[in-house]
Amino acid sequence: MTHTGFTIWLTGMSGAGKSTISEKLIERLRSENARVELLDGDIVRTNLSQGLGFSREDRDTNIRRIGFVSRLLSRNGVVVIVAAISPYRETREEVKKTIHNFLEVYVECPIEVLANRDVKGLYKKAIAGEVGSFTGISDPYEPPLDPDVTVRSDRETVEESVDKIWRKLAEKGYLPA
Repeated sequence: MTHTGFTIWLTGMSGAGKSTISEKLIERLRSENARVELLDGDIVRTNLSQGLGFSREDRDTNIRRIGFVSRLLSRNGVVVIVAAISPYRETREEVKKTIHNFLEVYVECPIEVLANRDVKGLYKKAIAGEVGSFTGISDPYEPPLDPDVTVRSDRETVEESVDKIWRKLAEKGYLPA
């Protein structure tokens, strides 16, 4: 696969399916011989953003760091997949402006479904007020106003979501014909 570098930025609440969709996208891209890197929010926090908390400023710093790495990789011909909650619209928009080939994917899922999927019970604890600064419950999540792709992980299979993203990548000219 001959391709230009680009970034696929998956945003959505915790447990929405960003990482699962990312893994399937990686498989598909690598089957086409693409050079792909995943920047998963949890992994980045452990390695690149260690020590940051969950204040707005720290969350924004984390997203800007992910954006910086994405920009470097994608401008050098790597396909970057970001799977990060990235809760604040303004910071996502700021990052989007710095990356030349950018596809924003909103992984949408209702809180009730997320709470039912949550094996750790964090949503239920956050709803009960036992967990502070929980995105979408006690801390804001601002959905994108005009994402390139919206996938509904409560209604679509992972494969359907990946196909939808793939079609948009082809439409934008990021994939070879």
